[in-house]
Amino acid sequence: MLKTLAEYLTQFYGGFNAFQYITLRTVMSVLTSLFISLMFGRVMISALENLRVKQPVRELGPATHFRKQGTPVMGGVLIILAVIISTLLWADLSNRYVVAVLAVTVLFSLIGGVDDVVKLRYKNSKGLSAPQKLLWQTFAAFIVVYMLYKGAALPMETSLIVPFVKDVSIELGPWFIVLGMLTIVGSSNAVNLTDGLDGLAIMPAVMVVSALSIFAYASGHAQFSDYLAIPNLPLSGELMVYCGAVAGAGLGCLWFNTYPAQVFMGDIGALSLGAAMGMLAVLVRQEIVLIIMGGLFVVETLSVIVQVVSYRLTGRRVFRMAPIHHHFELRGWPEPKVVIRFWIITLILVLAGLATLKIR
Repeated sequence: MLKTLAEYLTQFYGGFNAFQYITLRTVMSVLTSLFISLMFGRVMISALENLRVKQPVRELGPATHFRKQGTPVMGGVLIILAVIISTLLWADLSNRYVVAVLAVTVLFSLIGGVDDVVKLRYKNSKGLSAPQKLLWQTFAAFIVVYMLYKGAALPMETSLIVPFVKDVSIELGPWFIVLGMLTIVGSSNAVNLTDGLDGLAIMPAVMVVSALSIFAYASGHAQFSDYLAIPNLPLSGELMVYCGAVAGAGLGCLWFNTYPAQVFMGDIGALSLGAAMGMLAVLVRQEIVLIIMGGLFVVETLSVIVQVVSYRLTGRRVFRMAPIHHHFELRGWPEPKVVIRFWIITLILVLAGLATLKIR
């Protein structure tokens, strides 16, 4: 929106031409979403408290979590609004990559919002059933990925890129749709499973999205992509503005979500952020790198799968409780220690993912 306005105003004053640079608009996007989150965070929390939108706690969860009963939930509404407003202001809305990631954000926030409302209405922590949630997530992901597949203008837009290996890509054809759906839905649910401690999911999500913004910028720049031997995707650079909006909104949310949390993201925040993260990886063709950088989310998800399979087959639990962050809590780690250590692990994994840009 403002990019178009700046283009018009350039004829009167050349200084407005600076807003054509993606880097400047990304900085402005970060600051805008951060400002919205910080300025309206307290208002949002008060509104949620007045509406009695409060967190139900699992009866089988750690005993220390019962004190969280009554904490306002659905704070992710502010994250989504900050991201959308900031992106609409600073991004090029004619870019179909930007439209795609915004569409995923909105669709998955609607699914998460319904899930949160069901939990609140029936005063339990279950919400929508797993099949219901998975069905709607798959449908939403299919719509967006199918449109991307049909609109692909370059072969690299639908090819699988193999990290650490130079000039190796696999043309997926229609399988691009399947991979895209799995990436988006898997990432969405992985972030949601991780969002069980104060600040645990939001900061790793910000780290991964920020790293993906570097891939987006490099892929969108002909010289950088050639030097780094990654696919040149001219439209991807604009995704950096969206990533900046997520980073700013995420940090603003963390201000209120850090231990002890004043508000929880809820599924409306976790599902949409996870889906957006997966969508970004699909757009910049770095699904495998997402597995590396989002290793924390992968391990959290695998811990649940292992726990369920082990219990059903043998009647024994591998972990004291799943997801794995609860296992460490029950081993005596204070909640802030679990969160900070998991952040550190994510930082290491993100750096490892960024290393794939050069190690080939």
